[in-house]
Amino acid sequence: MPSAFRLLAYPLAALAGLIAISIAMIAIIIALAYPNLPSLEVLTDYRPKIPLRVYTADGHLIGEFGEERRAVVAIGEVPDIMKHAILAAEDDRFYQHMGIDYTGIMRAAASNLLSGGKKQGASTITQQVARNFFLTSEKTYTRKLYEALLSLKIESNLNKDQILELYINQIFLGQRAYGFGAAAQIYFGKSLQSISIAEAAMLAGLPKAPSAYNPIANPRRARIRQQYVLRRMHELSYINDAQYESALKEPLVIKRELSEFAVNAEFVAEMARQIAAESFPEDVYTRGMKVYTTLIKAEQEAAYRSLRKGVLDYDRRNGYRGAESYLNMKEISSEHDEAIDVLMQDISDAGDLRPALVMQADRQKIEAYVKGGEMITLTGDTLKFAARMLDEQAPPNKRIKRGAIIRVVKDEAGKWQISQMPEVESAFVAVSPEDGAIRALVGGFDFNRNKFNHVTQAWRQPGSSFKPFIYSAALEKGFHPGSMIADEPIVISAGETGSQAWQPKNYDGKYDGPMSMRTALAKSKNMVSIRLLQAIGTQYAQDYVSRFGFDPDKHPPYLTMALGAGSVTPWQMVSAYAIFANGGYRVMPYIVREIRDEKNQVVAVANVPHAGDEAHRAIDARNAYLSDSMMRDVTLFGTAARASGQLKRRDLAGKTGTTNEYVDAWFCGYQMTVAGCAWVGYDQPRKLGSRETGGVAAMPIWIGYMATALRNVPQQTPEMPEGLSLATDGSGSGNLVYSENLTKPPPELSGATPETAPPSGPGTPSPAATQPAGWPAELRHLSGPN
Repeated sequence: MPSAFRLLAYPLAALAGLIAISIAMIAIIIALAYPNLPSLEVLTDYRPKIPLRVYTADGHLIGEFGEERRAVVAIGEVPDIMKHAILAAEDDRFYQHMGIDYTGIMRAAASNLLSGGKKQGASTITQQVARNFFLTSEKTYTRKLYEALLSLKIESNLNKDQILELYINQIFLGQRAYGFGAAAQIYFGKSLQSISIAEAAMLAGLPKAPSAYNPIANPRRARIRQQYVLRRMHELSYINDAQYESALKEPLVIKRELSEFAVNAEFVAEMARQIAAESFPEDVYTRGMKVYTTLIKAEQEAAYRSLRKGVLDYDRRNGYRGAESYLNMKEISSEHDEAIDVLMQDISDAGDLRPALVMQADRQKIEAYVKGGEMITLTGDTLKFAARMLDEQAPPNKRIKRGAIIRVVKDEAGKWQISQMPEVESAFVAVSPEDGAIRALVGGFDFNRNKFNHVTQAWRQPGSSFKPFIYSAALEKGFHPGSMIADEPIVISAGETGSQAWQPKNYDGKYDGPMSMRTALAKSKNMVSIRLLQAIGTQYAQDYVSRFGFDPDKHPPYLTMALGAGSVTPWQMVSAYAIFANGGYRVMPYIVREIRDEKNQVVAVANVPHAGDEAHRAIDARNAYLSDSMMRDVTLFGTAARASGQLKRRDLAGKTGTTNEYVDAWFCGYQMTVAGCAWVGYDQPRKLGSRETGGVAAMPIWIGYMATALRNVPQQTPEMPEGLSLATDGSGSGNLVYSENLTKPPPELSGATPETAPPSGPGTPSPAATQPAGWPAELRHLSGPN
């Protein structure tokens, strides 16, 4: 052999020896490590943490609670387009390799060597499954080796579809979403089976970097990633030319708020969560329990929309307050600057009230960037609402100028309008008088801004909406709807109050002389209510209202009770009005119908009384009938006539309520099949504004809800119960009275000795402040299934 060849043979032999030694060492390491790999039981018996889910009565998801938001889907339920998008984005040779893609590794190594820039990875879907279930994300050779060995073990024990199913359900995709099923709901508000090609590509782009490619926080980067996935899908022939072009052009509607559920019912979802957690405290957030509430989706959405419209209409009547805040625009050169999204990421949406960054503004035009990427131009009439804050003389800290954050909302025609976050709050709740099931509940304008539930926790003065309970007490004392009472000024002397004289007034300051109880309630005459309370006695009235579920301690036995000076919650008010609606029975409002476990077995069910059970009668059937008759006149001819006019019905009953100085506005009313109550006011009680009565501020919310709740419901009024006859007491009223009381005259309206209290001023006392409180006891009616 020539010397040159002998010299070359030595290094080659040495190299071969080194390779052999390396292979031997790797084989030894594998032989030692492989038996010590963890068991795959966590994969073969996959039990992910499934959050607590809350649903409407008709099966629509309204809330999820748990560390991980997850919707487990079987591989057979995953649409092909989603599978193809994942393979195109993450591992196009998944069905060819055995867990480690050697071809992909060499391709990535060559790309990294040639590019010299950003490194390209080559992890397979199987390796990602190994990492997600068993390993950390640290970048060490030891971890890489274990990842490779685990991948080989997984591939030898599970088939490809099983591995892909694990990946689809376990991978983290941002917004606390684990798995593509949850991500589809969170980002697009739809099931995985309903997504389009464009949406599938957006979701498939997330695993690489859920934060960087999050379409909520980084819509532009997410769009770039989506386009890459679509291009790969096209190259791999998963989609054709037409599908590719169509998907590129498809606008994506991203759910930008945390309320990604089918129904806006965050307050109810939170109430249901608390009830479930109290009933099953151990593992309520991980075992996949389902809570079914009593809500009806269409009615809940109607209540939500109506309340927000009512609040925004009130807010608009009372003027624009100026820019919400300002951002530093020094580093922003144009609306195409990605830094805008970073600046706005902490400014949350409030339902359809979208935050917008003002780029340019003058008296004729506003150019603004709506969070998420849309540029809008506001001109003409759209500027009228905010015109005062476009003036150079506007307060510097409120003026609309470059850098200002404003709120915009689309009107019914789809046109952007300037709006603002309201300061006022509101509440609405509706109940079935038959059994107390809550059909709709909105505890405030925006749950994410203020989680205080005004339906169950806000103690406020009811004003005149409390009068029907005083009238009902008067019926029990011998009065009837035709009884004549003087609507004249009244002065309660200092001797009677023990402090200072009290001279209450009617809302309009007018007095109409003697009138029937029926007319007085329709016109909401304060003087008549006070005289009625004088006649029946304040102590009797205080005891009597407890029949409706009111706490006597919150309604002191003073004449101010006649004007609704006590404290109530909307929950109590709707419960009480339901008694008039169902003929006199006390029902216990409840929000949770049943709870099911992970096997869909019922583990708790509501156990509540129903109307018609005489054991739960609150007031006499005749009393309920006469009270209903008077309150229907309120909606036909009185302060709430707008309700019957707009809804075009003659079977509605209810009462407006406005407290002293327009601090609280109420409307509570019902039709035989549903009772509802609306309230508007400030958390820190202050004047709503002149003429912001219950009929103006609150009743439109009730009407908006009832338009949906009573759709296709035939008109109906209660049947007259036995024991009523036409009055023959000489009044000539033609009104019904209790038959057994025909010879018994009503109590005298003068000479009574009422128990009174020192009022706090010339009108009713100042309202009770909104006080935090626990959920009402009526919420808890759950028991094990029968």
